[in-house]
Amino acid sequence: METRGLDPVPDRERTGRVRSLFPTWAAANMTVLLLTIGAGFVVLDGLGFWQVLVVAAVAPVVSFGMVGLISVAGRSGGAPGMALSRAVFGQRGNLAPGALIWMARWGWETVNAVTGAYALLAVLGLLFGVRSTSALIMVTLLAFVAGSYLLSGLGVRALRLCCTWSAYLFGGFSVLVLVHLAGTTAWQAVLDRPAGPTSAMIAGIGTLAAGGISWAPTGPDFTRYLPRAASGRVVVAATVGGAGLVLLPMVLMGAVMAVGAPGLAVTHDPVSFIGELLPDWISVPYLVVALLGMVLINAMSMYSAGFTAQTLGFMMPRAWAVGVNAAISLFLGALLMLVASSFTDAFVSFLRLLAVTFSAWIGVFGVDQLRGRVYDPVALMDTTRTSAYWYTGGFAWGAVTAWAAGLAVGLLFTGVEWFTGPLATSWTGRNGLGWAVTIVVSGGLYAMLPRPGGQAAPLHF
Repeated sequence: METRGLDPVPDRERTGRVRSLFPTWAAANMTVLLLTIGAGFVVLDGLGFWQVLVVAAVAPVVSFGMVGLISVAGRSGGAPGMALSRAVFGQRGNLAPGALIWMARWGWETVNAVTGAYALLAVLGLLFGVRSTSALIMVTLLAFVAGSYLLSGLGVRALRLCCTWSAYLFGGFSVLVLVHLAGTTAWQAVLDRPAGPTSAMIAGIGTLAAGGISWAPTGPDFTRYLPRAASGRVVVAATVGGAGLVLLPMVLMGAVMAVGAPGLAVTHDPVSFIGELLPDWISVPYLVVALLGMVLINAMSMYSAGFTAQTLGFMMPRAWAVGVNAAISLFLGALLMLVASSFTDAFVSFLRLLAVTFSAWIGVFGVDQLRGRVYDPVALMDTTRTSAYWYTGGFAWGAVTAWAAGLAVGLLFTGVEWFTGPLATSWTGRNGLGWAVTIVVSGGLYAMLPRPGGQAAPLHF
C-alpha cells in the first residue's frame, strides 16, 4: 500500500519504468462508452466509416499528446500534478483551479461509476435473467464504487499491476469482438455510407479529445516515480500509444455496430444494449472484462482526486481523501441512474464542460512548463508565507488571471444540455472547440505576462 501523499518522491525511490505508461493509458480508455460515441458519429452526426477512422486516429494524438507533455512535469518535479501546480499559481492561487478540477472529477467518476453499474447489471441479466430494480441499481453502484475505492486506496503499484493485466485481457476479448463483427457485418453497407460534413468531423474530434484532455492534471501522478533521466519524448509516445491502441478500435467498433443497430447511439443503458448485440459466449466475458476496466478508470481518477483534495487543505491521509470522492460519486451516480432521462446526452454535455474546465489549467501549466520550470520540493510542501511559491499574498497573479480569462472565454463558446454560451452558435462553438479556444487564450495570455521568479532553462526532453 502506498503511503506517500503530496510530498515529492526522492531520487533513490524513482525506480519506475516509462514502459509502464503504455498499459496505464490503455487501461484509462477501456470503457464501452467509446462504442456509444462511435455509434453516435454514424447515427447522429452522419459520418462515414473512413471519416470515423480519421476522427478516432486524430483525437488521441491531440488529447493524449497534451497528457504526455504535462506528464513530463512529474518526472521533473517528482510530485502529483496539482501539487506541482502550486509552483505555477501560488499556494493560494492554486486553490481556485484545484477546486474546480476536483469538482469536475466528481462528474467524471460519477459517469464511470454509472457505466460500471450498468455493466454489472447487464452481466447479471445475461447470466441469471435478473431484472433491474431501484434497489439492485444501488447495490451494483455501491459495489462498483467500493471496488474503485479499494484499488485507488492501495496506490500506484497496485494500479500499475492491474492496468497491465487488464490491458491484456481487454485487448484479447476486443480482438474476439472484432473477429465476430468481421464475420457478421454487412461491410458493403458500412463502406457505402455517404460521407458527412467536414464540420461534423471536427466536432467529433473535439468531443472525443475532451475525454482525454481531462486526464492531463493526472499525468504527473503516474510519472513522479520515473528517474529524472527518463526521456520526455518516450513518455509522450507511450502515453499516446497506449491510449490510441484502445481508443481507435473501440470507436470503430461502435461505428460498425451502429449500422445494424442504430439504437446504440441513443440508448439510456449503453452496456446492456451492447450485450444484446453479441452472442452470450462473447458478451458475458467481454462485459466482465470491460467492468474491470471501468473499475480501473474510476480508481485512477480517484487516486488523483485524493491528491487534489489534499492540495485544497484536507488534512488527512491520501486514502481517506480518496474516500471523500467515493462518497460523492456514489450519491451523484444514484441521481444519474435513477433520475436522468438521457445518459448519452448528459455524458456528451459533461465531456464538453469538462474539457473547458481542464483546458484553462492546461494552457497555463503547459506554457509554464515550456518556459523551463524547475520545482523546489521544499517550497511545494510549504504552504506558509515563507514558501518560495507564496509570491504576492499567496498568488501568482499572472497565472491566475490567464486561467480565469481562458475559462471565461472558453465557456462563451460552449453549448451543452444545461448551459449555452452567447458564442456557442459560432463556427467554433458548433464544432465543440471551446476547449481549444480556452487553451489558446489562457496559454497565450500567460506567455505574455511576466512570471514570478524570472526565467529558467528550457525544458529538457
